Amino acid sequence: MTRQQCVPLLLTSSGGGAVPLLPLRQDDPNRRLSEADIQALVQAHPAVLPIREIDPIFADPIPICTELSTSAGLIDNLLVTSTGLPVIVECKLWKNPEGRREVVAQILDYAKELCRWSSADLQRVVRQRLGHSKNPLLERVQAQYPLVDETAFNDALTANLRRGRFLLLIVGDGIREGVEAIAEYLQDHAGLHFTMGLVELPFYVLPSGDRIVVPRVLARTVNVIRTVIDVPEGYMVRSQEDLSSESSIADPERTALSDAQQRFWSEFLQVLKLDDPEQQIPRPARQGYLGFMMPAPSGSSWLTVYRDFNRREIGLFLSSHRNTAGSYAMQAVAEQWDDIRLLLGGTAKLTSTRDGRDTVTDTLSTGFLDQADVRRIAFAWLAERVNTFVNVLRPRVRSAVADYRSRES
Repeated sequence: MTRQQCVPLLLTSSGGGAVPLLPLRQDDPNRRLSEADIQALVQAHPAVLPIREIDPIFADPIPICTELSTSAGLIDNLLVTSTGLPVIVECKLWKNPEGRREVVAQILDYAKELCRWSSADLQRVVRQRLGHSKNPLLERVQAQYPLVDETAFNDALTANLRRGRFLLLIVGDGIREGVEAIAEYLQDHAGLHFTMGLVELPFYVLPSGDRIVVPRVLARTVNVIRTVIDVPEGYMVRSQEDLSSESSIADPERTALSDAQQRFWSEFLQVLKLDDPEQQIPRPARQGYLGFMMPAPSGSSWLTVYRDFNRREIGLFLSSHRNTAGSYAMQAVAEQWDDIRLLLGGTAKLTSTRDGRDTVTDTLSTGFLDQADVRRIAFAWLAERVNTFVNVLRPRVRSAVADYRSRES
């Protein structure tokens, strides 16, 4: 079926009728839009990028600079999260011939180049671009997040660059012929470590002359979702999006089930109360799980909280990346398990992931969670478990990470 975007209508409070909003067009000198306009918009207002709908781990990035020079070309927009995750944006007008598969190849070249860099390399090029004598990259991050530690940030940024943990966004002004071909090309590259998204930013002119932009996700890779979860032996965490399609491109239209997932987690997070004021609480997800990050560098340790449709159960387990400070912390937890088990209440278990790594997990069989009374009991149990796991495990992860760093230094 051919997709067609209709012109939005402005309904005025005066009751004067519906006013069609005129789209900005490159071929109209009175309403012209350029790639530089999109680039400037992203730099000034990064919130126009629908990043949470693509991969929430990259949410709320800080704009660093435009036209960043690399051997692969100029990166239109560079943004970085407070946790050291780079976001690369390539801006294109879909009318331009290169706004199809070629732009995907271009942004992949940027990613391959940055994989060879360290945080010092990136800081040097940003400093040259901005004509700044100090460290403008870190300064811009700390301007919005003053508590960001310089050493931890640099370590995380270097690790993410070397591992290729990027968000690559191709941003255009509107749907044009060839978008499906780009989506197919994205699918071919979904096995890499980065997340990639295709974003539409159509612009319209209000009667006052102001502009309105309506962000829309056309396609995204979802490989990160499938690589960060270590599932204990005998358990499975699968969202309906995974079950309904083996494709790595997720349909941007909201399905009824993903909406239900988001409502489920929204309702749970309203119940959840944590004693630890430093524990970051994730936003409601559209998948079958939430991630509560532990204090380990590069996001190497986290608590996975899940809902399993097939088993009709809820649960949580401690996760970590292999050969990292997070896995070292998990080993420390396993060595102290006799004491930790009692602090966790006795129902938690020390078990193994499919590849033999230790993890701590706890589960509850719930029945049908569409029933309000069942859901209320489930939320109460899960909220207590998350709070207890955070209280018991978070300080131990922090202590183990400190030992890990002292050993590495």
